[in-house]
Amino acid sequence: MGGAAAVDERVTPTRQWALAAVGALGLAVSAGLAAYARVHPGNGAALTTLGFSGMLQMKAWLTTAAAVLVVVQVLSALAMWGRLPGVDPSARWVSPVHRWTGTVAFLLTLPVMFHCVWSLGVTDDDARVVVHAVAGCLLYGVFAAKMLALRLPSLPRGTVPLLGGLLAATLLVVWFSSALWFFTRSGYALV
Repeated sequence: MGGAAAVDERVTPTRQWALAAVGALGLAVSAGLAAYARVHPGNGAALTTLGFSGMLQMKAWLTTAAAVLVVVQVLSALAMWGRLPGVDPSARWVSPVHRWTGTVAFLLTLPVMFHCVWSLGVTDDDARVVVHAVAGCLLYGVFAAKMLALRLPSLPRGTVPLLGGLLAATLLVVWFSSALWFFTRSGYALV
């Protein structure tokens, strides 16, 4: 089996520490956001609406744009890993598309997260809000963990794709528990 092409996937102390660091960072970011949102009740006031008619409209549309980019992220990740039929993994456009759509998606979520944490806080009187809050906090924890994992070459091969998939899934939970909910109640108006 394998010869020179085989990958050594033994769990070494270096790998254990690297995995522990990735996990600890993810948990710390998630817990920090959750703790702040919980103790800061928020007054519901928007600091900016970025041209939208209200804070909720802004949050719903920016999250929707990020969710669309996450679909591109998943497809480009599949292409990079040689799992997208008809696309050469070494194509020069694949990696930049993945990197830039991820960057833009992340930037689109920042005003959303800021308003969730600062302006709205977290309440536990509605299951949808609890699911949304947990997923939102996990989103940034998983993002931080993935960014660290990209820089730690000693991690097992599947770590980055696993974190990327978890990141995409978490953003979709955020979208379903917020933007879709908002659109089904208020329509799709931009302003």
